[in-house]
Amino acid sequence: MHSVNLGLIGGGTVGSGVWTTLQRNGPLLGARLGVEFQISRVAVKSLEKARLVEFPESIVTDNWRSVVEDPAVQVVLELVGGKTVAREIAIRALELGKPVVTANKALLSAFGEELFATAARHGTNLYYEASVAGGIPIIKVIRESMVGNRILQIAGIVNGTCNYILTRMKLEGAEFSTVLRDAQRLGYAEAEPSLDIDGHDAAHKTGILASLAHGFWVRPETIHTEGIREVTPLDIQFADRLGYTIKLLGMVKELTWQTGENRGQRAIQIAVYPALVPNRHVLASVNHAFNAIAVSGDVVGETLYYGRGAGAEPTASSVLSDLADAALDLVHGCRRRVPPFVPHAREANLIPMAEVVSRYYVRLLVLDRPGVFAGVANILARAHIGISSIIQPEGHAGEVVPVILMIHDATNAVMQKVLIEIEQLPMIKSKPVMFRVEPFE
Repeated sequence: MHSVNLGLIGGGTVGSGVWTTLQRNGPLLGARLGVEFQISRVAVKSLEKARLVEFPESIVTDNWRSVVEDPAVQVVLELVGGKTVAREIAIRALELGKPVVTANKALLSAFGEELFATAARHGTNLYYEASVAGGIPIIKVIRESMVGNRILQIAGIVNGTCNYILTRMKLEGAEFSTVLRDAQRLGYAEAEPSLDIDGHDAAHKTGILASLAHGFWVRPETIHTEGIREVTPLDIQFADRLGYTIKLLGMVKELTWQTGENRGQRAIQIAVYPALVPNRHVLASVNHAFNAIAVSGDVVGETLYYGRGAGAEPTASSVLSDLADAALDLVHGCRRRVPPFVPHAREANLIPMAEVVSRYYVRLLVLDRPGVFAGVANILARAHIGISSIIQPEGHAGEVVPVILMIHDATNAVMQKVLIEIEQLPMIKSKPVMFRVEPFE
């Protein structure tokens, strides 16, 4: 049996989970692969900090360079999180020709192109299954299992914190702020939750999936990103009445330009936003902290991948999967896997969100007076936008009432312009709130 020495960097939740899982299932993994794994060195940020597991004193250090540069370490597991130190660790290991396994979506989102180029120059590989959706094996699915497909659409619930909040709001009718506090108390959300609830974590993951699907590295600043702060129990209630559930989605779509000189040409939309999902679609039933990703290929059709998107053990499962690949590649001298980038698309194909055509749910807060709808309808008519339905919720009689509009297809740019005009009407008493509808037709 071959032996592979590992350098583990990071003793937090994921690092501890990988250590524990290897102790438990290492013999099983070794028997399946014909490879014996040994964590020979461990680097942590602080030797004094209490941890979920106790590493042997003889192998633990607070100097990551001593681990990465140890000639006995053959594979580096970068599990520290963040971007600055993590980048230094990954770059140094790759420069030494050592395979790197990472679970760090923020690192890949910011520096993925540089990391893959460094790996290629030094004849080694970067493995990153755990960087998106925890234990769900989505990276290999897109990169390898669907290598013969043109990826038409990816629709993902990839942030467990937001899904937990939206689920509780729907099941209990609770306010966003109340559920967020509970999520923080239970450890689903950070004390400073903006990375999750403003959509940035989902954008990191969506960008990685889009890069794999379309063959060029997606820069984070090109991803249109919205969070869930504006979602209210009223929105969730009326979405359900209309046959929808509100979910935060990471969307990667192949479509065609609908306007301008590029009309009819191929385009790629990459975005994160809360959307109304038909209750009949399987994504609508994904609840609490679970993740799910629907991937459509031109050959395979629609497929779905579901599971826990975070946590020590689900993430460790994906890390061990990458570890198996890295070890077999190392033992058998394989320096080339299915490449992360296949140049069948380019960044110029990205369509600005302003040009994307959608259906919309719009919530207005209006004076309860005759003639309110006439002013709104006139503005929409001038923009050639049709209204499919108008709902004034019962039980809100008074000076100011909410009104729900369902809007036919329009570009985002036109809708934004229309909503600015509507907001100026004297009967409108707050900024209109708009969510997109994903019909999944």
